[in-house]
Amino acid sequence: MALVVLGLLHVGWRILQPGTTAAPQARAEPAEGRVLVEGSDCMRCHGMERRYVGPSFRQIAGRYRERADAAAYLARKIRDGGAGEWGRALMPRHPQITEAQSLQMARWLLALPPAPPAGEGP
Repeated sequence: MALVVLGLLHVGWRILQPGTTAAPQARAEPAEGRVLVEGSDCMRCHGMERRYVGPSFRQIAGRYRERADAAAYLARKIRDGGAGEWGRALMPRHPQITEAQSLQMARWLLALPPAPPAGEGP
């Protein structure tokens, strides 16, 4: 019985330690990024699973996920646009999107699960 009480006290103490409130906020950030993506014009060219004018979000995540600077790199692409990395289509600039917003969008994108291998899917 004493071990159970000690275990519960230990768990309770760990829960109350400073810094434990960061996890829910970190989980909320990708959701905020999705809201920003859906509120922008991103879905005109990018699908979640399918390539339209530009690559799908999962294709983008798959290509850049392993880069150490992936979030910053994609955030810059969102704001500054680009061309030539996914074919000939141009990605327009989005100067109205702040750096913080573009980082949230990029983090949401990078948190997406990988695309299923070709031939598999829903």
